[in-house]
Amino acid sequence: MKNILITNDDGYEAAGLKALVEAINELDDVKVTVVAPATEKSACGHSLTLTRPLRLINVDDDFYKVDDGTPTDCVFISLNNLFKEGYKPDLVISGINIGANLGEDITYSGTASAAMEAVLQGIPAIAISQVYKWGDTDMINWDYALAKKTIKEIVLKIFEDGFPLPERKFLNVNIPAIKVDECKGIKFTNAGYREYGNDTHRHSNPRGEEYYWIGLHPLIWQPSPTLDSDFDVIKDNYVSITPIKLDMTSYEDIKTLEGWL
Repeated sequence: MKNILITNDDGYEAAGLKALVEAINELDDVKVTVVAPATEKSACGHSLTLTRPLRLINVDDDFYKVDDGTPTDCVFISLNNLFKEGYKPDLVISGINIGANLGEDITYSGTASAAMEAVLQGIPAIAISQVYKWGDTDMINWDYALAKKTIKEIVLKIFEDGFPLPERKFLNVNIPAIKVDECKGIKFTNAGYREYGNDTHRHSNPRGEEYYWIGLHPLIWQPSPTLDSDFDVIKDNYVSITPIKLDMTSYEDIKTLEGWL
């Protein structure tokens, strides 16, 4: 029996989380535990709550929500309270995120950050996200069929042959917004170069006090010379799998800095 911990950053009622649980429950000899934020925590990054207590609330069998917790909180609390010492999960899966986590968005992503926390704790992890097209209002009814098919194939491969990455590295999976029969396959990619705008809206409440609302940014990126970044292959109807490491040191610049100082 394999134990899988599932979390997300869209909240415990999210359609993507439900689709992920359904997909993994279709596998044989797998026990699923779900621990997810009580509310949406998109773009919260790798934040851990240190200034207030958190409540782990039982919603259903092996299904919990963390009141006002982040995805990182969910992983940290569950590993230290729901699993006996020496019986940690075999795998952590975060998602299925509603929206892409491509390029530098990984640094903002609560979905990716849950996977980061898992590998920091010595547990293999996958972050999986469903890309959707800018302005697409049909994502509420999206069937996640390609995402479900893909995650099952990846999990089975891991359980057959082992996790393909060393410690402190995780898989970041992005699914194109297409149907199963439109997918050309899977490509292993680098994280692309995202371009960001400034979509901030200023408003006033009935008392005349100003507030600001940060909007969404369309998926705009710099194409890689070889067209093999995560953005490029998603555009070409491939599933993107990017190996992500937590060591963000720019090794090639160390000598430069030594000379500069």
